[in-house]
Formats: sequence, structure tokens, C-alpha cells
Amino acid sequence: MNVKTAARTLDLFEAFATTKKPLNLSELANVLKIPVSSCFALVRTLENRGYVYMLASRKGIYPTKRILDVANQIALNDPVLERVEPALSALRDTTGETIVLSKRQGDHIVYLDVYDSSSSIRYNTQVGEFKMLHTSSAGKAFLGAMEKSELDKTLAGVKLTRLTPATLTTRKALQADLDLSRERGWYCNISESVADLIGLAVTVSLGGELYGISIAGPVYRMKPALQAHVKALLKARNAIQDID
Repeated sequence: MNVKTAARTLDLFEAFATTKKPLNLSELANVLKIPVSSCFALVRTLENRGYVYMLASRKGIYPTKRILDVANQIALNDPVLERVEPALSALRDTTGETIVLSKRQGDHIVYLDVYDSSSSIRYNTQVGEFKMLHTSSAGKAFLGAMEKSELDKTLAGVKLTRLTPATLTTRKALQADLDLSRERGWYCNISESVADLIGLAVTVSLGGELYGISIAGPVYRMKPALQAHVKALLKARNAIQDID
């Protein structure tokens, strides 16, 4: 279900994030692919609420910092992010790689928080991205945590789309990978979603719900340090579960 007005509002803010400059009404309507009259009504509503402002001399429209202030207040009081931040920040600093916190949503996972590696060559992603269950290390971790009946039902409705030559596209291959990963206690994605990228993941229980924690980085750096990264990942998972 897609609520049109809500989607347009989000599209508007994402348009400014992409263009990185003020837009006049016609330009904004063109980016949003909506009539100018509809765009005007949307902009006027947001202007009256203090979320956008008009620049002088018809130079365009631009968001105010109100949305940033609101987002910061939401983030500061997120009960999950606040609890995992120390452990995941430490995991990023220990491994030197990008760390992602995720949650399953249907037949995908969604990234809830990203702790970027400081390296210039790193896994670049952002909060709110969706990834397929069968191609991501965290997605596999969620699959591996399921009871057999739930797993069978989930895989029956999932198309095993190929993203790279290494993607597991058969039920047999995926099941074998999940069995091995479940036995060793962690899940792996080696160039299955993005070429030359390795992801390692586990799930952690918080408040009775499962979340995914993953480490992702380039193969040339991740492979030699694989066991050390696994050890750090499990340590972070245990620290978070101890908090819970």
C-alpha cells in the first residue's frame, strides 16, 4: 500500500538531497513528476509547517533545518539505536569496516543504522536501503534463525534473483549455505550481492525481536582478517544481548 501524499512528501526531501540546491516550483514538479498545481499545494503545506522556505527574488525553494531537528530528536530517543550504539561503534573501530544494523521486513531487510568505515575504499550504503534475504549476510542470518516451517514458507515466496555470478540462485545451494552457517554460528556473503564485497552477519535479540548486525568491506581486506572479524562480531552480539 502506497499513500500518495506521504510518498510525494518524502520524494520532495529526497529531491533536495539529490540535487543539493534550491529548486523553483517547475523544476521541483518536474523532478517529482507531478503537476505544478499539486507541487504548489505540497510546498505551501510544508512552508506553513516550517519545513521549507522561499528564497528571495524567485531563486527557488529549499528545506529549513526543521526536518533535521525533528530527525535528530527521533534518533536521540530511538530505544534500539541508543542501546546498540556503543557496541557497534566499537565493532567498527575494531574491524575498520562498515557496520550495519538491520531488521527484516517481509522478504527483504532494511538498514536501520550504518556505522561507516573511515577507509576511503569501503562499503558505501545508507539508512533505509532494502536488501534481498538470499544475497545479503544479514538476510541469510534472518533466514537461518527461522524454524523449518517458516523458512520453507518464506523461501517458497522468494525469487532467488541473481545479482552477481556468485549469487546463490537455487534452493538447494541456499539451504546448504544456511545449514553450514547455522552450525558455525555466523553467516557470510562473498561477492553474492556486490562483486568484491564480503559481508559477515549474526542476529541479536532485543526486546524479544531479532535484529541483524553485519560487517561489510572489500574482499582484499576482509578475507585475511575473516576469523578476527567473526570473533569481534560475536563479541559485539554477546555484549548487546547482555544489555538486553
